[in-house]
Amino acid sequence: MNQPDPAFAAPTQGAKPAPLDPQVQLFVQRMAADASKFPRRDTVSIAEGRDIAEKVRAPWTAGGPVMARTTERQVPTRHGEVMIRTYYPKEQRMPGAFFYIHGGGFVLFSVDTHDRLMREYAERAGIVVIGINYTRAPDAKFPQPIEECIDTVDWLIAHAGEIGFDKDQFFIGGDSAGGNLSLCTALHFRDLGPSPIRGMVLNYTGFSTDLYQDSVVRYGAGDYGLSLHMMVWFYRNYLGRKEDYTDPRMNLLDADLRGIPPAFLVITECDPLYDGNIDMVAKMKAEGVDVQSKVYKGTVHSFLEAVSVADVAGVAFDDTVRWFHQHA
Repeated sequence: MNQPDPAFAAPTQGAKPAPLDPQVQLFVQRMAADASKFPRRDTVSIAEGRDIAEKVRAPWTAGGPVMARTTERQVPTRHGEVMIRTYYPKEQRMPGAFFYIHGGGFVLFSVDTHDRLMREYAERAGIVVIGINYTRAPDAKFPQPIEECIDTVDWLIAHAGEIGFDKDQFFIGGDSAGGNLSLCTALHFRDLGPSPIRGMVLNYTGFSTDLYQDSVVRYGAGDYGLSLHMMVWFYRNYLGRKEDYTDPRMNLLDADLRGIPPAFLVITECDPLYDGNIDMVAKMKAEGVDVQSKVYKGTVHSFLEAVSVADVAGVAFDDTVRWFHQHA
């Protein structure tokens, strides 16, 4: 007798979501109120959707650490130039750099929506942080953003002295779609060897195209920010072929992870992507990866952006900084 596939037999009926951290709940409420002032992003043009996303995120980028200086420049890739923004903290306690790739479902957001987040890393770790405006979907289909990130890493390592960091202490990371791009980039350099990447920070990352997970059912209705509907919309904009959904660069739970750099996973409890993150930690451990992870109770997707109101976001930043120092 055939056994049911666990993906379709998960006991989701009557399962209660975990309670939200009260400060994170305030973040969710404010974000939802601001978003309600605009049309749903999938109902307008891509340009309008991006503009709406920037406006809704703008209040959360205000304030925070002040940098010694911030620079912008264009760097070449095989697909044309991309813009990078470099943040220099007032006190540079780590000689290396942290290359950060923003999330947004491969379609939305930018270095502007993640400006506060990157300044927090720069200030708290005392490290140069470099953000990238990779070309977003549908303008750039899979795997173009991966290739742009790969080429940018090559350029950064070659110009480390000019930019002002030690190339032997180069970290990479990102949130959501940006975490996906970070791991894909690390896999590329692992295959070339030796890798210039010292370690990876993977914040509530999209590791799987499997939408039949318990956490998707439990947290994907839209009450917690990221919804199943938006995930499907993101995939339809980013992936151009049926085989892209099962490509191990997209469905990273099917990738060979042996030999990749150490990783720190920031995992959100109330997130459609929760199950995929838990599965990724187990896979990394099984394949011999030096991996640390932490589940932040009562948090939602994108909770790091709530650092101005949520203490738990500050805890997550500081946990990551300690991990940086352990792997410096």
